Amino acid sequence: MAAVSNTVLTTQAVGNREELDDFVAMITPTATPIYTMAGKAKAESKHPEWEYEDLETTGDNAQPEGNEFQFDAVTPPTRVGNYTQIFTKTFTFSGTQEAVDNAGNAEKRAHELMKKGKTLRKDIEFSIVANTASSNTDPRRSGGLPTWLDTNTLRGSGGADGGFSGGVTTVATNGTQRAWTKALTDTLLQSIYQQGGDVTTVVTSPYNKGVFATFMSDANVAPFRYAAGKGTNTIIGTADIYEGPLGTVKVMPNRVMSTAANSRNVFALDPSLVKWLSLRPIQEVKGLAKTGDRESGVLLAEGTLKIVNEKGLGVIGDVYGLTASS
Repeated sequence: MAAVSNTVLTTQAVGNREELDDFVAMITPTATPIYTMAGKAKAESKHPEWEYEDLETTGDNAQPEGNEFQFDAVTPPTRVGNYTQIFTKTFTFSGTQEAVDNAGNAEKRAHELMKKGKTLRKDIEFSIVANTASSNTDPRRSGGLPTWLDTNTLRGSGGADGGFSGGVTTVATNGTQRAWTKALTDTLLQSIYQQGGDVTTVVTSPYNKGVFATFMSDANVAPFRYAAGKGTNTIIGTADIYEGPLGTVKVMPNRVMSTAANSRNVFALDPSLVKWLSLRPIQEVKGLAKTGDRESGVLLAEGTLKIVNEKGLGVIGDVYGLTASS
């Protein structure tokens, strides 16, 4: 009887030689900045819901003596929710491949579990930054960050916000792309500040991390640059911190935002308003039936993105995120 499809056989493995070095370099990037900074909490159902509300508008509040009280209408909070998404990574090795002496154990079950765990975290990060609407249709999908934001948004010509409505989020409509600039950044940060948000982190594509470094040449910024150390001459070709008009913001690149769709957004985040709710944390599925001469494994996770209040977050959409013109 033939082996099950996609079983790794000794005839396919490239590591079964004594002469190979027992160190295997894993070059696959694994950074997950938004998932890492997001607060973690437990989901109790496949459709977690929460509420958020706005502060009342401030203004003159002087009252006369003996005033007859007038009672304001109470605005109920906004009720929102997201759907949990199931993530899996699978693999299977022949029994012989598990038994042979393999250089670096790079094609053994335990090593594969570790590697799959890292890539599964990247898949979760991808779901967070993707412009994917929430959905209860099988397979369920967690609504990504771009689909929640509709208050503090700066989009290119023709672009339109998504947002939460009717129990689900909707995708943002792409507009005409343009370069990310300091002026756009200051405008967005001011908008979020006025809504009550406290942005500490900006997350962008790797290309736009380099664009951010050019902000330091702005005529309004260059006079305030200062050396980071003494005794050495340093060519500064990058920057990580922006001390803007409304506070200090850290700028982080995100490798998962290297696709054409994901790279067109620059997110301004208050980490306290972004959470990941796990219905089932990353785990190995136990008790898989052994149906052949092979060792199989499955990693599984189920969770969803929780945006505590989208008015404290923002996005500059439709920027060139891969090159100066794409």
